[in-house]
This record gives sequence, structure tokens and C-alpha cells, in this order.
Amino acid sequence: MIDATVTPIDRGRVRADRNYMIEGYELASASDPNPEAEIAETPVYDLVIEHPEATILWDTGSHPEAGEGHWPAPLYDAFEHYDAHEHPLESDLEEAGYALSEIDAVIQSHLHLDHAGGLHEFAGTDVPIYVHERELKHAYYSAKTDEGDPAYLAQDFDHDLNWRVVHGERETHFEGIEFLHLPGHTPGLMGLRLTLPETGTVVIAGDQAYVAENYVEERPLGPTLLWSKRDWYDSLRKLKEIERREDATLFFGHDPDSLSRLEGGLR
Repeated sequence: MIDATVTPIDRGRVRADRNYMIEGYELASASDPNPEAEIAETPVYDLVIEHPEATILWDTGSHPEAGEGHWPAPLYDAFEHYDAHEHPLESDLEEAGYALSEIDAVIQSHLHLDHAGGLHEFAGTDVPIYVHERELKHAYYSAKTDEGDPAYLAQDFDHDLNWRVVHGERETHFEGIEFLHLPGHTPGLMGLRLTLPETGTVVIAGDQAYVAENYVEERPLGPTLLWSKRDWYDSLRKLKEIERREDATLFFGHDPDSLSRLEGGLR
């Protein structure tokens, strides 16, 4: 147990087809051969963890110029972060009561464009940026070649950053905070497990579950958001076991209810 607090940083909203979020959400049938697509609005959010050893930022959200050419047009058309320009990282931190200069460390759950778009704010500083080895490799492979995943943008993470590379399945770099390797959505996705005095065991699952249905109903993310379905199911089982064993409370990557439950902070 650690005497820490967790505060959400609301970074705006993304509009996208729910079929991206939940595999087979709306399928055609003989009786309904042309079902209407459902566009869902989901949050992008970061977290500030005030820990006895450091003030830690979990993820850095989208670049504020996402809709002004920073994101490739096809990606922005599919995942419209329509208010990204209203949510620069520095301003959103200030609204929550934090200065950018107060951030002592950053943990990147992964390096997709809606999670790593604020890393430029830490370029040229000594602020450590924690990322899993497999994520860093896959991000550069994707951004610097014609292979891999188009949701990685070199201009988000190819900076003079103080990378701290995480290698294992479970690692601890701050007392009481366990880094969990949760491959599936991406090869190097990380979550966090921590136990707080009032809330108990908390798991920040990140995009292992884009929305709660992925976890609760065990329905994978849509194919374009899933690097490996087999790995995703293995990671799901890992989280289910933590929840069962420790009565953990879980929070999911772009889930509106998760953000609502985080409002007011965790202690």
C-alpha cells in the first residue's frame, strides 16, 4: 500500500465507429443486410499519480494539432479527436492544478498517436520516460518503415527523450507501483497495479480494454486495434486473476464510465 493519489486529466473526445472498439459490434445479416454504423464518442485521458517518490504522468494524450495535419488524414477521419486543439497538455495539467514543470516522470502505456502526442513537451529534459522495450521497438519499426502499425507517428516520439526501458512482464520502478506488460492491443502495452489506502487495489488497464465491454464481456477490440488476439486473451486472463485475487478496481483506456469513476481522484 502506498500513500499516493491518482488524478484524471481530461484530454478531450474522439469520435469513431464502435466496430473499431468492439469486434463484430454491428454485423450485417439476411434480415438486416445494411445496418447503420454507430459513431461513439469516447474520452482521451491521462493521469497524474502523486507518489512519495515523484509526481508521475501516465500518458501524454493527443498532439493539439491532430486535426490540423499532425495526424494523417485517413487516421483522423476514422478517429476524429475533434477538440484536440482545445487540449494542449500544459493547459490541461494546469486546469487540474499541476504545472508541466512539476512532472518528475512519465509512464507511456504505449506510443499510439492518441497517447504519445504530448511527449514533445519533455524533449531535451531529464524527465524519465518509461516505455516497454517491445513497444519502443515496434513504434520505430512502424513509423520508420512501410510495415507495422500506422497509428505510430515518428513526430510524436522521435525526440531527444530520456527513455527508461522496461523489459519484464512485471517490474517495479516506484515503490508500490507495479508495471504490467499487457500485450495484445500493441506488443508493448503496459498497465499499472497499485494499492491505495482508501480505494484498495487499482489496475490501470489502458487500452487492453478500449471500453469496458472488451473486459467485462471478453469481446476483443476490433481487428484494426488489435496486434495479437492470442496475446490479448492472455493479458485479459492476467487482469481477471488480479481482479479475482485482490478484489481490484479496474479502469479502461477510453471508457466513459472509467473516466467518470476517476473524477475527484483516487486515494
